Amino acid sequence: MSFVFDGHSDMWCNITMRRLAGERNVFKKYHLPHLQEGNVGALIAAVWIEMQYTDDPTARMLEILGAAAAELRENEDVLSLVLSGNDVERIRAVGKTAILFGMEGLSGLKGRAIFLEALYRMGVRHCMLTWNEENEFAVGVGDELGVTGLKQAGVEAVKLMEELGMIVDVSHASEKTFWDIEKIATKPLMASHSNAYAVCPAKRNLKDEQIKAVAASKGIIGMNAWPTFVSESKQPTVEDLADHVDYIAGLVGIDCVACGFDFCDYLEGRIPFFASAAGSFTKGLFHAGEVPNFFDVLRKRGYSQEDLDKIAYKNAIRYLRQVL
Repeated sequence: MSFVFDGHSDMWCNITMRRLAGERNVFKKYHLPHLQEGNVGALIAAVWIEMQYTDDPTARMLEILGAAAAELRENEDVLSLVLSGNDVERIRAVGKTAILFGMEGLSGLKGRAIFLEALYRMGVRHCMLTWNEENEFAVGVGDELGVTGLKQAGVEAVKLMEELGMIVDVSHASEKTFWDIEKIATKPLMASHSNAYAVCPAKRNLKDEQIKAVAASKGIIGMNAWPTFVSESKQPTVEDLADHVDYIAGLVGIDCVACGFDFCDYLEGRIPFFASAAGSFTKGLFHAGEVPNFFDVLRKRGYSQEDLDKIAYKNAIRYLRQVL
């Protein structure tokens, strides 16, 4: 296996908080060692706005974008930005970590889709319209009624993202928003960090018809190690996450399965949401360094080396070439 492409990382939040506290070279100190240990050579690093803890999402978005840009500049010897479909393998060939800049929610844009042009010029190649909240673009999975989905500003945003060559990510979309996006999308969909609802009935997981729709679009679904999306057990394990691979591959085939681990070990105690979840993690998949455990389990279950390579990076690379 050449390397692993992780479809979802929140590391920019950690880097921003540490940089604001005066630290520098945060990536090398706190993230690179685990990524190297786990052979994670490429990832989507998303700007996540912790909506319940900020009254100014626009300022927070710019703060994280600024910290990310500074970190990239200071670590250009080990990091490089993914801007096109062929960049990941080119970056990996020179031994650097490939970073695809993403947005986990667009509440900071206040419904102004045109600002996506500026984000694209800044290197952003991936967006979710919303995190769990409702905003001017769409409704997230926090919606209980399921009446409203994609709004007019969201329609404009999806069309502009596809025109620019940006990934439209449906992982945090409500079920209504998901189907509204699916109706107008002309390119493959990504659910960067979602599992199978039939295996674990969490709202963030995808139901069978959603999985089939992503697969039919030639898209991908990244397996998420966050415990409440893996199993209803108090202590999920890496074996439980492998059950999601079995289910999705059995339903639509292996070409839809990818990685999107959503590791949050480095956020414990720094954001209230994660502080309250301290001690809760998927056994065997607590941080990026433990990613080989996941592939060891799949190998023992009879997945071929080609299957493992597809899950690790080949499906993601194929997807990026189709969309970016």
